[in-house]
Amino acid sequence: MQEDTLADGRRVRIRVKTVSCTYVGDLLVPPMRNRVSDALNEETQMFISLTDVVIGDQEQTDFVAINKHLIESVTQL
Repeated sequence: MQEDTLADGRRVRIRVKTVSCTYVGDLLVPPMRNRVSDALNEETQMFISLTDVVIGDQEQTDFVAINKHLIESVTQL
């Protein structure tokens, strides 16, 4: 499990499967949240933000915002 502690939270590597694609990237879990699920269940946020992202098996990008309504599953790596 890859995890970095930052002053503004904890960066966790996750795999997100949506209805159309799979993303692997880093999710920032804020300091007031303890678990990835806490960050994902934040009701005021409609999107999750991933950094250092691999889309599918090939394409790489620095940032992706994913609509939480499209997420089918999340796995912490």
